[in-house]
Amino acid sequence: MMVRPRWVAALLLALGVAAAFALLGQWQLDRAIESGVVVERTTEQAQPLAEVAQPDGGVTQIATGQMVTAEGTWVAGDETLITTRINGGVEGFWVVSHFQTDASSIAVARGWAPDKSAAEAAIATLRTEPDNSPVTLTGRFLTGEAPELPDPDGDSMELTKVAPSALINLWADFTDESVYSAYIVDAAAPAGLDVIDSPVPEVDQSLNWLNIFYAIEWVVFAGFAVFLWYRLVRDALEREQEDAEAAEAVGAHT
Repeated sequence: MMVRPRWVAALLLALGVAAAFALLGQWQLDRAIESGVVVERTTEQAQPLAEVAQPDGGVTQIATGQMVTAEGTWVAGDETLITTRINGGVEGFWVVSHFQTDASSIAVARGWAPDKSAAEAAIATLRTEPDNSPVTLTGRFLTGEAPELPDPDGDSMELTKVAPSALINLWADFTDESVYSAYIVDAAAPAGLDVIDSPVPEVDQSLNWLNIFYAIEWVVFAGFAVFLWYRLVRDALEREQEDAEAAEAVGAHT
């Protein structure tokens, strides 16, 4: 039965389907292995901001956490208080400023304070004693956070996230210049503020188990394609034998 042309052709079709499923399984397995490969990153070697990312665009995963340098000036009066920020395990406040380079703007987390009064005092100092001279900023480049709706029972002006899309609405003289959809955590801090904790980003070395599960599924499907061919051949053989036995029985009675 198996060597009949009809079933040989069916076997070739089943093997082709099984091969396709096996290739899909291999692809899923490669994806799982690729996701577990550790990409060496020199995040602690500061690079120019313009070489790490561009304004008015997204932030790549490899750029997130990179130490960068940027030359520009602080825009006095554009300091913002960000609440509920953890530093060394203690909840406090960040002071975020507007930093302007030759061609773009970026938010910079300047420093942390344990209480609101200390943070507001630092903001007052930055506003009354502005430093308009060009500076070279060094800090960690991080993806901007999503804006969050204020607590309906709290202060409607309270900000808890460093969201560039929200901050630009608070910057006094901001027009339509280019802006980064990210921010920098300053490696230093002005007087009255503590340096913000900015640990080295962790590297995810875990395998993608979902892809491995899919790879196993495709292998099972490949085996099932061949098994289905075998079952069809067996059923055809059994029907042929039953028909032959029935024909013999009819002949015997006649």
